[in-house]
Amino acid sequence: MYLSKKRKIQTIMTGVVYLFLVIVGIYLVWLKKLDCLYPSYLINISVDLFGMLLGYVLFICSLIDVQRTGARQRYFFYLLNVTYTGLFLDLLAWLVNGVARLRLVNLCVNTLYFICMPLEVFFFWRYVRSVIKADGKTEQYITYVMKWGLIFSLITRGMNLFTGMYFSVGADGVYTRGDKYYVSMLYAFFLSAATIVLLIRKRKKLERYKRVILLLYIIMPTVAGVFTMAVYGLSISYGVIMLVMLLMYCVLNIDQGRQKVAADRELAMATAIQEGILPHVFPPFPERPEFELYASMHPAKEVGGDFYDFFLTDDDHLALVIADVSGKGVPAALFMMVTKVLLKNRLADGDSPGKALENVNRQLLEGEQAEMFVTVWIAVLELSTGKGIAANAGHEHPVLKRAGGEYELVQYRHSPAVATIEGIRFREHEFEMQPGDTLFVYTDGVPEATNKSDELFGTERMLEALNRHSDMDVTSLLPALEQEIALFVGEEPQFDDITMLGLKYLGSVKGTE
Repeated sequence: MYLSKKRKIQTIMTGVVYLFLVIVGIYLVWLKKLDCLYPSYLINISVDLFGMLLGYVLFICSLIDVQRTGARQRYFFYLLNVTYTGLFLDLLAWLVNGVARLRLVNLCVNTLYFICMPLEVFFFWRYVRSVIKADGKTEQYITYVMKWGLIFSLITRGMNLFTGMYFSVGADGVYTRGDKYYVSMLYAFFLSAATIVLLIRKRKKLERYKRVILLLYIIMPTVAGVFTMAVYGLSISYGVIMLVMLLMYCVLNIDQGRQKVAADRELAMATAIQEGILPHVFPPFPERPEFELYASMHPAKEVGGDFYDFFLTDDDHLALVIADVSGKGVPAALFMMVTKVLLKNRLADGDSPGKALENVNRQLLEGEQAEMFVTVWIAVLELSTGKGIAANAGHEHPVLKRAGGEYELVQYRHSPAVATIEGIRFREHEFEMQPGDTLFVYTDGVPEATNKSDELFGTERMLEALNRHSDMDVTSLLPALEQEIALFVGEEPQFDDITMLGLKYLGSVKGTE
């Protein structure tokens, strides 16, 4: 389900209101009695009720589509809501027209109805921009101007209550158009013209049938509006708009949903590929009694930029790598895979950790245009002695627990991240592990996990959690820490990849005999 809890409640309430207004409209028509209405009134009311029923069906279909595909259709929903409101207000206006005691109601209802028109064309403009992805300076400038035009248009409609320049309601409760009624249409016609120009300018971004559908949305209501102005007593514009919206949804939204499903399928394949290139069989070297090792990665998106790796460079040396690529999603995942392969090749060829980072840094910066970088902690451990060499390129401080002791940060000066500066040398640090010692390395997604109060999980809380479970082996320790993070974060979304690697050194076979 793609909707948040708050959004679900809002959506359910909107659906309830839609259905309630349909029922109210039908009840009011029954209360008014059909034989008390003029034939032209019956035509308008029938169009309004039919449009509202279409709107309810369209709302349910759109909701199902959004939940299934995750497509964002904010302006389409705004457009649907305004159109639906306009239909209901038009229905009320015809029912109360000519009833003297409801003159004030008639005046207020028609004012709200007039307010819907500029809102409808503005949201359609924004919807077209979102479909075409037109975010240039020209489109932004037109939107800015149109926002002020919308405000001015709404103010003048409010002023009509006192001036009657667009319409008035006489003492007998009858609605009458004012002398400047046609002026109220100028904003809609101007923005519709701007939308047509936008579609023509950006026509290459849309298939022909999509351009035709969007143009129909402008042309058909415009024709209906001109017809309404020419034939007093008919108001079918919003009914026509709702009908075209249904057609527009069937053609555009369903097509977008199909594209989203295809993209999700490709993204799922990318996720599977990424998971496949990370070691995920544990224990990884069951024939080696010198150590226990476990690692995990939970991406914030379908694919992530974090990675870990471990492999034997020869019979007596184990390489360990954990890294975090800047950015998220597919670009970061691609950069991650390239970095992982380059590091493994360099270490397998016999490079020390610092030398491997130096060579990979040079390779990544050759023709690099993605402007990404990667923080890396890398080490090579001699299994027979427990001695090792590590290098830290802008990564988190590792954590070490001596046998019988507590987990503590191992802090030292870092080198810059990889793929940031050309020609740099990366510092190396010697370390030694004794039998029973445990090493824990991680990415910043662990200490930077955030709860609903914007409080970070933090390094201190991480160390406390590790020490609460200090008697666990690494296979159980990492899931326990993940559970601690999940309890701290609660229902807040995960904003960063969470990757961890744990190694317990048991000593060489010869040393334990």
